[in-house]
Amino acid sequence: MNLLTVTLQAQGGADMSFLIMMIAIFAIMYFFMIRPQNKKQKEIRKFREGLEVGQSVITAGGIYGKIKELEDNAVVVEISPSVKIKVDKNSIYPDAQAQSGK
Repeated sequence: MNLLTVTLQAQGGADMSFLIMMIAIFAIMYFFMIRPQNKKQKEIRKFREGLEVGQSVITAGGIYGKIKELEDNAVVVEISPSVKIKVDKNSIYPDAQAQSGK
């Protein structure tokens, strides 16, 4: 019994350093992985809420076009003159080329 007590007391310092190391790893993961992803999702959600007719967009499938109509959960996108497709709002992303002025 005495040997078990000595062994547990000797590991007490190791437990504290392990706990500090785990907290540091979680903090690093939060600031380099979780936080930037949440920020990006918030920007995309804000973009989707502010969609307007005539805006250049890209679909999740990689199709570039301009918005012609807005519906509750869908968007009608013109991808070529007189060619329109209906796409779910959740699969619409900002057209980076149109925003950068190219």
